[in-house]
Amino acid sequence: MLIEYMQTALEMAKYEIIEDNEPYYGEIPVLKGVWAQGKTLESCRENLKEVIEGWLIVRLKHGLPIPPIGKTKVGLLSRKHNRKVYA
Repeated sequence: MLIEYMQTALEMAKYEIIEDNEPYYGEIPVLKGVWAQGKTLESCRENLKEVIEGWLIVRLKHGLPIPPIGKTKVGLLSRKHNRKVYA
């Protein structure tokens, strides 16, 4: 589910060219604070992928809500023996 969530998020990315050393800017509007830059569109996309991954890890670790993207949801499924299980 995490990979599907990340792929769906990347499909929703908005890109623009800005005046900067890394002129390609990308963001995922439905994921507040998720943005990246790169020297090429491809490097911007790769950087954005890493940002999404880090964003998901922080939110899961701290029990923060993760908005669904399309039909894809990620979150805490159950607790067994003080272990958290995510999908």
